[in-house]
Amino acid sequence: MGILAKIFTWWNGATIGTSLHTARKGIKVGTDGQGNVYYRGKQKHGDGRERRWVIYQGANDASRVPSEWHGWLHGSFDDVPESHLPPPHIWETEYSPNATGTMAAYRPAGALERGGKRARATGDYEAWSPDA
Repeated sequence: MGILAKIFTWWNGATIGTSLHTARKGIKVGTDGQGNVYYRGKQKHGDGRERRWVIYQGANDASRVPSEWHGWLHGSFDDVPESHLPPPHIWETEYSPNATGTMAAYRPAGALERGGKRARATGDYEAWSPDA
């Protein structure tokens, strides 16, 4: 990514300001399987909490944060997630990005992108009326 992209774009990785802030005030904690890098602040707030943040590898999409790192970011636990995670279950799947708004999004029968025609309602019925 060029220097101009780093200066003017916020949606793809870290900007120059974020990179400078991270270099001055951050301590690298770990990296997830997608290449996202997690940091914690060198100083704690007055109430004892520390600031935690992530720098995404690629598009800035919060759905790309795995659940174990999400818990760490929100202060659910203090240790790095890899230190106390159970092994993954056989039914767990790999991350897939949110497809809403893309051509890969789910479009049920009747969606405008699929022709806009829905199946007719089944069965013959009469509408309710107070006279009946």
